[in-house]
Amino acid sequence: MKKMKTKALTGADAAGTAMKQIDPDVVAAYPITPQTPVMHKFAKFIADGEVHTELIKVESEHSAMSASVGAASAGARVMTATAANGLALMVEIVYIAASLRLPIVMNVVNRALSAPINIHCDHSDSMLCRDSGWIQLYSENQQEVYDNTLLAVRLAENSKVKLPVMVCQDGFITSHEVMRVDLLEDKKVKDFIGKHKPDYPLLDTDNPVTYGPLDLFDYYFEHKRQQSEALTHVFETFNNLSKEYEKISGRKLNLIEPYKLKDAELAIICLNSSAGSVKFVVDQLREWGVKAGLLKIRMFRPFPKKLVVDALKHVKAFAVLDRSESFSLQGGPLFTEIRSTMYEIENKPKSVNYIYGLGGRELKLDHIRQVFEDLGKVAESNKFKIVRFLGVRNG
Repeated sequence: MKKMKTKALTGADAAGTAMKQIDPDVVAAYPITPQTPVMHKFAKFIADGEVHTELIKVESEHSAMSASVGAASAGARVMTATAANGLALMVEIVYIAASLRLPIVMNVVNRALSAPINIHCDHSDSMLCRDSGWIQLYSENQQEVYDNTLLAVRLAENSKVKLPVMVCQDGFITSHEVMRVDLLEDKKVKDFIGKHKPDYPLLDTDNPVTYGPLDLFDYYFEHKRQQSEALTHVFETFNNLSKEYEKISGRKLNLIEPYKLKDAELAIICLNSSAGSVKFVVDQLREWGVKAGLLKIRMFRPFPKKLVVDALKHVKAFAVLDRSESFSLQGGPLFTEIRSTMYEIENKPKSVNYIYGLGGRELKLDHIRQVFEDLGKVAESNKFKIVRFLGVRNG
């Protein structure tokens, strides 16, 4: 492992610093809380002459993704960032970026969608785009924001993948809080990222191509199938890149990360920063003799079904924490994914869903302890409420 520089950084700073070391050709972005400091950090690097990126300051998030699509189609390495209503505004073009197989990397600072207006964290924004064709990575802390961003570029640009990637972090909880982050040397990042080699760029005038043509029932279906096929290569590609990244950083990035789960009887599954709080409670409960564990999901799209099944099949009961409400009355998006995943196995663990933290509502340690206490009762019961709300007022 090569020597690294340790800094105290916010999640926004970690994302901006990773972007600086990547030095993309084009970044197009529009300010929106709590994403704005990501671009503040990166814009300062540009102003100081530390990167050579063409920064396009557009008039809306719809334009930010449109400019990103145009630049990536032309053959540029492209990155952007957004949050909440900004992501909702660019959804039309988010789908286009994936459908055109453009390897754009976007840092999403998770924030609740309106209405009512709210600037704090939940996952309703990235979950809005879960079926758009983008790969989605989630980050427990500031270090993972940095690591995920670096790996995302290689993943997106891999010749077997060629799909855009969202790197998600929790608004304010991760984006504005400071934590130790170990940074790689600039040269090591450059060597890891490598030179961008676009396929079929519009500016290759010797080999003219068309992007975004009318595509009716005669070929549209086949193109969607090709997108789906590309996703089948993501897991192996990610694992290979993770091994390569571990050699230069000492940190292994896994699709899922079990924590004290091997002998656990009760487990919680979650995304992003909540995993850190759950780990604390798991350690505490272990001291009290409770066989508790955690499964943290790093990659939500595509969904690593086999790994999840193998990690959870032995527990008596598990609870999925969803920081978004799908309004299906069947549970949140992470829960329905996992419940479906476990359907075909025999002797399935009992499962419940907790919707929590909407609009930035704090996830307290007592809440997590309550979930594990509830799970103990669920494990011994044949009749229980499946979808629940955690930390919400009654009435």
